[in-house]
Amino acid sequence: MARHDASDLVRRLARDAEAVCRHYLSAGRRQGGYWLVGDVRNAPGRSMFVRLKESAKGPAGKWTDAATSEHGDLLDVIRESCGFVDFKDVVSEARSFLSMPRPEPEPKVSRTGSRKSSAPAGSPEAARRLFAISRPIAGTLVEAYLRSRGITALHGTGSLRFHPRCYYRPDEHSPTETWPAMIAAVTDLCGRLTGAHRTWLDPGGFNEANLGKAPIDTPRRAMGDLLGHAVRFGVAGEVMAAGEGIETMLSLRCVLPGMPMAAALSAAHLSSILFPDTLRRLYIARDDDPAGDGAMATLIERAQAAGIEAIVISPRLGDFDEDLRLLGIAALRATSRVQIAAQDVTRFMELAA
Repeated sequence: MARHDASDLVRRLARDAEAVCRHYLSAGRRQGGYWLVGDVRNAPGRSMFVRLKESAKGPAGKWTDAATSEHGDLLDVIRESCGFVDFKDVVSEARSFLSMPRPEPEPKVSRTGSRKSSAPAGSPEAARRLFAISRPIAGTLVEAYLRSRGITALHGTGSLRFHPRCYYRPDEHSPTETWPAMIAAVTDLCGRLTGAHRTWLDPGGFNEANLGKAPIDTPRRAMGDLLGHAVRFGVAGEVMAAGEGIETMLSLRCVLPGMPMAAALSAAHLSSILFPDTLRRLYIARDDDPAGDGAMATLIERAQAAGIEAIVISPRLGDFDEDLRLLGIAALRATSRVQIAAQDVTRFMELAA
């Protein structure tokens, strides 16, 4: 990447330094014109400070760790907090963040010490607040959960976050519980967060009975405005893939790492997903069940009416995560290669070849 391109990313991140800190240094807090945290790897504490606004003392986004004398910019924050080694992954994550909606600021506290009224349960505002208080997945149970399902392509997953104690209530007559959870941002075509999806996880880890999900009746729930929207990985251009589940699309992404993808979260929502104006070819990642077949048929009809080429990709088993876990990545790659257009093999599969 050219030096001026990296400098431009640093400047763009610095314009929204507080949002960067809330996202990647979630263990810290704002104090005056600075963000205070333990260190650049997001440890609790106060020895590191990030300047949030340009001042006579220096530009926004610059940070110093008083305990170690380390210093740097917001690209360094992204690299260290996410545990990246390759600079290209830092750049990809930064660009993904800049295309996402900004975390909401913390609720203001009145003079009496009480917080202002919370957003209505299940609303888009509640979804935005939940996503804002969650943290990046690197080094968390979410990363372990995805890797236990064979998913290793975790680049550009800024739409996923981790909450260590996410509320879960079985029904209106039951007490509220807390479980660790994967929080996924549901966004519209402009990148505005409209909802969130929660997958509660088993702190004990993966086993074949629960596949890593918490031992509760409904380990997956969505909130907010979902119709037409999706959990997105990458920014769609002329080509994208769409399917139902997050794990399904991330599994397919392991063999098509360059292709933008969207998880609509259910068959009904997949059939209603909105198309970007730039889209010319849509790959439909089909789940092998009656609901998946119905969504596929509706989506093909809608795509063709919009002048978009629709191509169905089918798994050998029930879905692409089953293929990845039970058949292996080589088999999934071979199955996918023969189902996509030849030009897209070169364009999107070359990194996995």
